[in-house]
Amino acid sequence: MNAPFVPARETLRLVDLRDRNEVARIESFVAAHPEGTPFHRAAWIGAVAAGTGNRALALVAERHGEIVAYLPLNEIHSPIFGRLLASSGFAVDGGLLTSDGVDVEAIVAMAEDQALRRSCPAIELRGGTLPGERPGWTRKTESHCGFVTELAADDEAQLLAIPRKQRAEVRKSLANDFTVEIGTRECDRAAHYAVYAESVRNLGTPVFPRALFDAVLDRFGTDADILTVRHDGAAVASVLSLYHRGAVMPYWGGGTRAARALRANDRMYFELMRHARERGCSRFDFGRSKTNSGAYHFKRNWGFEPEPLTYASWTAPGEDPRDADPTSKKHALQIALWQKLPLALANRLGPLIARGLG
Repeated sequence: MNAPFVPARETLRLVDLRDRNEVARIESFVAAHPEGTPFHRAAWIGAVAAGTGNRALALVAERHGEIVAYLPLNEIHSPIFGRLLASSGFAVDGGLLTSDGVDVEAIVAMAEDQALRRSCPAIELRGGTLPGERPGWTRKTESHCGFVTELAADDEAQLLAIPRKQRAEVRKSLANDFTVEIGTRECDRAAHYAVYAESVRNLGTPVFPRALFDAVLDRFGTDADILTVRHDGAAVASVLSLYHRGAVMPYWGGGTRAARALRANDRMYFELMRHARERGCSRFDFGRSKTNSGAYHFKRNWGFEPEPLTYASWTAPGEDPRDADPTSKKHALQIALWQKLPLALANRLGPLIARGLG
């Protein structure tokens, strides 16, 4: 009589991200997985570690020597907001990628164990496969939405795909005397950081270290670039974008105070649509925005339909939930004060704080 068939169990382990072969295996798994995003890539968590000092970790499950599940993490340290394992750090996506039949709860339990070992009382999974009912875990649904749409065949079709009111603004921006530059040279990076730093200061948010942007550009290679809009030689709008599986994702973008009157942001996003189409992209991923925020309505004005996102978070027993939400009432006073800081001071202090936001 034949013995009953027993499916092979997965083995769980932490990957040594210093091993190039291990990194290549992870990159291949993410590239082949239907839910893989730029934020799952070893290149992303490695760039976060290099640019902010927040260590990268990779948990994998293997079966017969093949990766069947992967959880990218960054170990975030902040004297203000506390410690956190984020999947993924400084990202709007990430989370656990799994193949069929994987024991999700075992991987989640390993993540909890790693968090406790590293004195991190919180875990955030920003997408991916979420755990079932487990002590300490909660889900947050519809607090944020994603915005993705297909790119049109050409410029005129792209304009016609934009709702009438916003289309009129884009046409006005196209009539303005702008210079558009695309690249990853030092001049592109410096212009982008100057514009982005002013933009987030005006919103009351500390700017990330420039080293983070440099690390992403260096590690992503041709899968990332910067588009900058100039007026009379001065950079007024700039965006750092990621490219993944035929989609362009404008990720870190902003404009100076002059950008709004010039409609430079409208020109920037339309030029990025044109550039992405020329690169062979078929989709425009406008990223996430907090539901009913100004950015949320801006994206809807462009004709993008919001898709609610679901995140999961874990808090260790006896600990208070982490609150690093910039829209939280708890932080309203700090935001108002930050908006009034001189730009030079905000740019000096901002990276010291922002590296712990995660």
